[in-house]
Amino acid sequence: MDAPHDTEHPTPEQPTRPGRVRLPSTRWSAALAAATLAIGVGVGAAIGPAPDASFAGSVPNLAQRLPLLIAALESDHASGKPSAPAEPATTSTEPAAVASTPGGSSSSAAASTPATTPASAPASGEPASETKPAAPSKGKLPAVSNVWLIQLDGGTFTSAASQAAAAPYITGQLLPAATLLSGWSAIDASAFASDAAVAEPPPAGSTPPILHSIVQPPCPEGPAGASCAPETPGQLTTADSFLKATLATITGTTAYKEHGLVVITFATVGIPTQSELPAGASTSQLTYQPPAGVALLSPFAKAGRSTVAFNPTSPRQSLEKLLH
Repeated sequence: MDAPHDTEHPTPEQPTRPGRVRLPSTRWSAALAAATLAIGVGVGAAIGPAPDASFAGSVPNLAQRLPLLIAALESDHASGKPSAPAEPATTSTEPAAVASTPGGSSSSAAASTPATTPASAPASGEPASETKPAAPSKGKLPAVSNVWLIQLDGGTFTSAASQAAAAPYITGQLLPAATLLSGWSAIDASAFASDAAVAEPPPAGSTPPILHSIVQPPCPEGPAGASCAPETPGQLTTADSFLKATLATITGTTAYKEHGLVVITFATVGIPTQSELPAGASTSQLTYQPPAGVALLSPFAKAGRSTVAFNPTSPRQSLEKLLH
């Protein structure tokens, strides 16, 4: 017989055994934590006062990218491959780290990138040609630093050439060795001598240019000057003898042989007292017409006649044509 059931106190049923609770994966947990942190930062930035460049402006973008981030994490978890690390920058503006050595010295850390090739190195591997300094350009004028201007008394080179017996030295020795400019005046000779002395600047530390002016002594008055009276053959003979003695002294010097130029012409040499000058003074008059002619004697001058015209506005042009 069945026992009566107690309707007032029913027998409690046996509790069922709970099943295992499945926990979320580690990456899901990290993603949820990152999302929670991002939302918290965004909410805090939106509530509190902050400058324009805060995280508040990036909250919408973060919310949009959050599902993509979670999906990428889940995909990496399923495949078992870790995410690829970001590639380091190839260049850096940071100075090279200096590592200390036990001896107290320091050495620079080796750079991760190879050193660049200098721009001057040839790409083909051929040896670079050495750059040679440009040779200084030579001037057309020689370094003339000593100039002698000799003024003979009376006559012209044309008259001397026509009277060879009265001027044996001029016609026999001077003219064959000198440059004869028969169309030049005595004034041209003086200007040319002055320009030749300063045409080329002297080297530093050398002797400055010198212009020597030599005037033949005048013929004395009275019977003593009969042998050199003007308009006589004796006047030309006296000038010829004076020039021979003077050139023998000049051409033997080192200054002439290395840097010398002699400019010879004819002038009217007078007695100082007749020109109301003190006794013992030297006086001469250089004329333009008729042309007295000019003879150039120098290691840098060419022998023979020349038709070069003297240009007083451009004396250097004449110098370049007459001197080598």
